Formats: sequence, C-alpha cells, structure tokens
Amino acid sequence: MISLRYHIVSIAAAFLALAIGVVLGSTALNGSLLSGLSDEKSDLGRQVADLEAERNALNARLSDADAFAGSVGPKAVAGQLDQRTVVLVTTEDAKPADRDAVKELITKSGATVTGEVQLTEAFADPSKSDQLREIVTRLQPAGAQFPTAGDPGTLAGALMGTTLLLNKDSAQPQSTPDELAAALGGLTDGGFVKPSADVKPAQLALVLTGGKAAGDGAGDRAATIGRYAAQLDRSGAGTVLAGGPGSADGTGSIGVVRADTSATSILSTVDNTDTSAGRVVAVMALREQLEGGAGRYGTAGNAQGPAPGVNQAGS
Repeated sequence: MISLRYHIVSIAAAFLALAIGVVLGSTALNGSLLSGLSDEKSDLGRQVADLEAERNALNARLSDADAFAGSVGPKAVAGQLDQRTVVLVTTEDAKPADRDAVKELITKSGATVTGEVQLTEAFADPSKSDQLREIVTRLQPAGAQFPTAGDPGTLAGALMGTTLLLNKDSAQPQSTPDELAAALGGLTDGGFVKPSADVKPAQLALVLTGGKAAGDGAGDRAATIGRYAAQLDRSGAGTVLAGGPGSADGTGSIGVVRADTSATSILSTVDNTDTSAGRVVAVMALREQLEGGAGRYGTAGNAQGPAPGVNQAGS
C-alpha cells in the first residue's frame, strides 16, 4: 500500500530532478552562449585590426601621392600662365598655408600676383547684407553696368570684378585707379575686406575659401561667397573658386555653386586645395578659364574629375 509519505517523497524527488535539470541546462546554455559571444568578439577584433591596417596603408599611400604632387607641382604648372596676372581673394577661414602654397604655384606658372584681398567674416554675414548692398551700390563706378540681381554677393562681385579685373577682350582696366581705391577703401571702412597694399587689376582671379560653413546662416554665407565668385568670373577673363574639405557640401560655397548649373557653366571649382595635388589643379583650372573652359575638380562626389581632362573614376 502506497503511503502519503511515499507520495510526498516522490513529488519532492521529481521537483529536485527538475531543479537539477534546469540548473544543468542553464549552465550548459550559458556556457555555450558565452563561448559564442567570445568567438564573435574575437572575430570583430580581427576585423577592426584589419580595417585599421588597411586605413593606415591608404593614408600612407595618400601621403606619398601628395608628397609626389608637391615635388612635381612646380614643373607641372610651369608656363601655364606665362605673362598673365592673377589677383588672389581669400575668405577669413582660408588657411594661410594653403594661400601661400597656391600663391607660390601661381608664380611658378609664370604669372604675377597683383595683390590679395581678404573677405572678412562680415562680408558674408546675413545680418550685414543690407549694409554691404548699400556700400556697393554707392561705390558703383561711372558707366559700369551692374546686374539686376539684388543679392549682396552678386553686387559685390560686380563692383570688385569691375575694379579688380581687366577687360577679358582688351586686357585693359575697366575702371580708373581712383575708382579702384574708392571701392577697396569703402569696403575696408565698412569692415568687409582687408586688401594688401597696392592692389592692381589682373586678368584672372582665384577665390580661396576654407571648408564647410557652420552655425546659423551657414547656407546664406556660402551662397554669398558662391554668387560673389560667379559674378567675379563674369567680369573678367576667368575665376576659380577653390576650397578644402567640406567646401563642396551643401553648406559650403563650392557646393552651392555646383548645385547651380548657370554658375558651373562658367566658374571652375576645386574642392581639395588642402592637398598639393588640389593646389596644382587650381592653377590648371585658371589656365582652363583663360581658354574659355570650366569644370568641377577634386575628390568630392559632385566633382567631374580630379583635374582638367581627367574624368572621375567610374564616370
């Protein structure tokens, strides 16, 4: 006869077996899970190490390529702009090292830099646009035809194009020395430009900017610089707008220009002048402008190729 005690012992034994099975099963499961996670961690670690090695190798190759471009750059541009003249315009965020290197290459190409004009932060400040527009309109040289567009970038490009650039057909000044002095003096007094001493008109212009604009009103500031450069191009024999990383993004002045087909049809842009190769291309683009051509050069996705006459890989 089965007693109550037997039932109790049987039930207790069953629960004990179940508990032992759960413990053993979870221990095996946890061990398997931990082992799998450990293997996955090791695999990810190997992938990270491989990617870091690949990145370091690519950086080394880029460094070597840039060093090579720097060494052959003067020979590549020699004679490209022989007996030509170039005025250099920079924005406040342009790196002095890039400016100096570009200026040296322009000289190596056979051209003469007739002066430098820095556009201050106020030049592209949306809150100062009315003041800039008023000064530019007041300083318009007698007989000069300004575009009907009322944005300050275009109007400033018209004023500085008329006074800083020679006539593209006759290579003669489009304004008098007094009108040039008045234009630069008025813009300087307004806090919009910082010209070097004794700036003279030139055939070509290189506008050198930094990278991507940031902060409130970034798009408006980029648009002002882009429209300024495009109008400068219309005023003389040619202009190149050049910049560094991020300048070809949507909030960079080169990005603004490349999104406007009417601007890209006349204005050449270079988006990698932080490199030796990009600075060489900027000089080559000035030559292309002199010959009536235009293009989008550099490493950004919206560039047509790395240099004039060279298409982007895969395009």
